[in-house]
Amino acid sequence: MFFFDPMYIVFLAPALILMLWAQARVKSAFAQGMRVPAQLSGAAAARYILDQAGCQDVGIEETHGTLSDHYDPRHRVLRLSSDVYHRQTAASVGIAAHEAGHALQHAHNYLPLVLRNAAVPAAKFGPAIFFILFIVGMLMQSLQLVVIGLVAFAGVLVFQVVNLPVEFDASNRAKQILTEYNIVDGDGAVAVRKVLNAAGWTYVAATLQTLLQLLYYIFIIFGGRRD
Repeated sequence: MFFFDPMYIVFLAPALILMLWAQARVKSAFAQGMRVPAQLSGAAAARYILDQAGCQDVGIEETHGTLSDHYDPRHRVLRLSSDVYHRQTAASVGIAAHEAGHALQHAHNYLPLVLRNAAVPAAKFGPAIFFILFIVGMLMQSLQLVVIGLVAFAGVLVFQVVNLPVEFDASNRAKQILTEYNIVDGDGAVAVRKVLNAAGWTYVAATLQTLLQLLYYIFIIFGGRRD
């Protein structure tokens, strides 16, 4: 089967290396940022930011896991991991403010967020559609089905490309708001910047990985490798 091909690792090696580096950087920056004090806990900072922006209807909940923080646009709620929710540190308020930034994007119909949400089905079902059409296309010797599968897989890349400005904008909002509202001091602002910049690289790595996967599939399909 083609997905055991050593060429797959060759194609994806740059993205895998970048992802490992980014994840290590996130862990390091988060650990350092958790040692820098802040005026509020993550939950309190997020609540203050949302209230100041007129988003009192957005809820905040504690969730399980580490760095499992996210904004749920369907239920309009921020879900913060326990450390982020409770602790008064630069890392906690930085991550909480980033997720609050997504809620602000949602409230103001930020165009890249609208486009990303529209692309969610493509990202969710694209890989499955690709593999089904690839197998069926190979069995039926139908290049047309395989190409349609490639287009479906490309939907994942579209989602991730559109997601980049969404994540970067949420981080920029967080950095600005935390300083503007004096939730962090100078040292805290530096720690927040390190955490959010490191997290940004994970999204870049994920996008690069999907791009290289797509190029690999194109290579094996059109490069004469039909096994």
